[in-house]
Order: sequence, then C-alpha cells, then structure tokens
Amino acid sequence: MITRRQLQCKRLFDIILVLVLLPLLIVPICLLIIISSIDTKKFGVFSQYRVGQRGKLFKIYKIRTLKEGKHRLGHLDKSATSFGKVLRRTKLDELPQLFNVLKGDMSFVGPRPDVEGFADKLEGDDRIVLLVKPGVTGEATLKYKEEELLLNQQEDPEDYNRRIIWVDKVKINKNYVLNYSFYLDLKLILKSIFDR
Repeated sequence: MITRRQLQCKRLFDIILVLVLLPLLIVPICLLIIISSIDTKKFGVFSQYRVGQRGKLFKIYKIRTLKEGKHRLGHLDKSATSFGKVLRRTKLDELPQLFNVLKGDMSFVGPRPDVEGFADKLEGDDRIVLLVKPGVTGEATLKYKEEELLLNQQEDPEDYNRRIIWVDKVKINKNYVLNYSFYLDLKLILKSIFDR
C-alpha cells in the first residue's frame, strides 16, 4: 500500500511537473477561456465541488463547455456547444486542473474526483481510495475514457453507472493504491498523452 514517503514524493513530482507545464500552457489556457466565454456567453471557467483526499470537498476547475438555453417548456436546458464537444473529446477542458494540482487538491495521477454521493460514501476497505489525491488521469479514467458514450447507450444511465461502472472504478482505484509505484504514475501519464 502507498506509504507516507511515497505520498510526499508524489506531491514533489506534481509540483515540479506543474511548474514546468504551466509556463508553456498558460497562454493556450487563457485563449480557451476567452473562446469559451464568447461561445457560452458566460465566464469560460466552470467550477464545481468534488470529493478529494480523505473525503474533503474541493473546487475543481474546467473550461466551460455547456451553454444554457431556454427549453420550450420554460426549463433551462444545458447542452455542450460544438466547441465544447471538441474540448471534451480532446480533454482540453481539463487543462485548468493544473491549478488544482498546484494548489494540492489534485495529483497528476489518481482516482478521478467524483461529485458527492460516490467516493464520500465508500465504506470499509474501499475507503483506502481516499488516501490519495484525486488525479487528472488514472487507470480508471483511461479505461472509461468513453464513459459518456457508454452511458448514453444505456436505458438507465444513472443505475448502470452506480451498479457497473462505479463498482469497477473502485476496484481499479483500490488496486492502484495497494500497488502504487512512481513507475506506474509515469506509465499512466505517458499512456494518457499518447494513447488517444
């Protein structure tokens, strides 16, 4: 299982890598925020509370991809814009999470941060998943990179997510924590970049 020393080394690696990447990516991030602001007619950064390390809530940052429109029955309808769909498909909407990594809310590799009602409800041995910071990428993230498409094919997406996908993600993330190595993190980062 991951040790305190390994967690410290993991954090040090995150800080070094984010400080290398941010100067290179700050201009593209700002451009995406401007384009998204024009595209969605709202500020181009979206934030939402997610469950983090030890079950603590934090604000995750993403480029805004959804545009609000009035449904004919008067309800608000949120749907991804054409530009937003490209951002989601290429994962460019997640670039602002570099700031989450810098702040220490997230790591480059770990379980994806979920909304309340999932990780915060883990019990028993499953709670070891909360020992590590949530990641920008990870084994479960890579396995379910087409999760949205998969859920859209189900009769009851929410039920399928809770019964099938979430259960499998917990299993994968437990295995990550139990068999952690720095080499594994490097492998997953490279796989995330090149396995598109």
